[in-house]
Amino acid sequence: MSEEILINVTPTETRVAVIENGMLREVSLERSSHVGYLGNIYKGTVSRVLPGMQAAFIDVGLERTAFLHASDVHRVEREQSPDNPPPEPPIASLMREGDEVVVQVIKDPLGTKGARLTTNLSIPSRFLVLLPDSETIAVSVRIEDEAERERLLGLLATLRDHKGGHGYIVRTNAENVNEFALSADMSYLEKVWESIKTNISSSKPRECIYEELSLPLCALRDHMHEEVEKVRIDSREEFARLKDFAGRFLPEWEQRVEYYTAERPIFDLYGTEDEIDNALHRKAHLKSGGHLVIDQTEAMTTIDVNTGAYVGHRTLEETIYKTNLEAAHTIARQLRLRNLGGIIIIDFIDMYDEEHKKQVMLALERALERDHAKTNVCEISSLGLVEMTRKRTTESLGHFMCEPCPVCSGQGVLKSTDTVCLEVFREIMRSSRQFEASRLLVVASTGVVDKILDDQSTTVAELEEVIGKSIRFQREDQYTQEQFDVVLL
Repeated sequence: MSEEILINVTPTETRVAVIENGMLREVSLERSSHVGYLGNIYKGTVSRVLPGMQAAFIDVGLERTAFLHASDVHRVEREQSPDNPPPEPPIASLMREGDEVVVQVIKDPLGTKGARLTTNLSIPSRFLVLLPDSETIAVSVRIEDEAERERLLGLLATLRDHKGGHGYIVRTNAENVNEFALSADMSYLEKVWESIKTNISSSKPRECIYEELSLPLCALRDHMHEEVEKVRIDSREEFARLKDFAGRFLPEWEQRVEYYTAERPIFDLYGTEDEIDNALHRKAHLKSGGHLVIDQTEAMTTIDVNTGAYVGHRTLEETIYKTNLEAAHTIARQLRLRNLGGIIIIDFIDMYDEEHKKQVMLALERALERDHAKTNVCEISSLGLVEMTRKRTTESLGHFMCEPCPVCSGQGVLKSTDTVCLEVFREIMRSSRQFEASRLLVVASTGVVDKILDDQSTTVAELEEVIGKSIRFQREDQYTQEQFDVVLL
């Protein structure tokens, strides 16, 4: 498995693409007009406490007040059995309106919802996550080798004893790294935390205390590992920053950071630009000829698997099985590429062979292993559906890059001209009974007026006879298909 990271920088937008074996797997965007807040630390003010929701709204200076649940409020841990956790205290006992509180953004504003906050601060670096004022020492669950987990825990405990007491989590990137690398990371995090403490004491409410790294630096910190062969960036200024960052924190991979100077746009490599555009469409094609239909709603995302043009070469069951196997890999890629999260329902094509079902589920779980986001997959239900969740902390690609259609208001469908014609006739009847007028003027879109005059002329004549008034029609190019007005003359 070979990887490359492509970074495209313009004055208004920065984009990062992760390429695996020549195929786009993940894309991140940051715009000057749409800056993310994930990881930022603020000094906020409690604007409202909601006991019924066990939550509070915090004013941190963003466009909308942010949301803080009682479960995300830091409190002194009490000795309890893991099977008997301490009861959650009432939010009213933890804070009152007007209180100042230091909080960190753990989920960006999504749609109409404000940011999600926590008071359990965490500062990430290349290999470690610092947990201030905590005793926790843990290793990422993605490091599965027990011997390696024990080695890292032992190193971490020794280093912490020498440097002083905060909690730490070892990140997946730290697998097989030496003591020196962990020690350097720990020293860096200690310096960052000292700076944050100084800012906390000097900052005013609604001010940002700590700002997460820029997108290119985050990409280098979070995605760089032994399988990444190159990091290409097309901005000389950002290249200098990346080289400086890599020299301080990733010296062994500094030479892999390259300044891209070719005339061909960097995102034209590997068809990255086209892949991003395709990820905004509902349909995702499979190489076999089948396809996925992906619909994102407020409540959940649904994915429907179809054989499409693929007819197979053997039995129907074998055709369905091969389509579902290919779909499992494509679904994992599309979830990561589109940054889809929350509840996801997958409707695989119905299979009757239990071994086929088992293999498809195994393929899906293996394909999801490379996803940085946490996923939880349930078995195929009696209805043939797979329920899963995927943690998402930022807007999906579609929500970030697109906006609801002003014509259909985001529904994706319009009333047919036949339906609108009937609505026009009903409105004519209603207006003629309510108001006195000798004539009526109907203003509507060109398609609706043409439909009425070409196919419904007899109905119009009958309508004029019933209401005793003449009806005139006027085309209006600015009207959408569903818009019309009945004017009394």
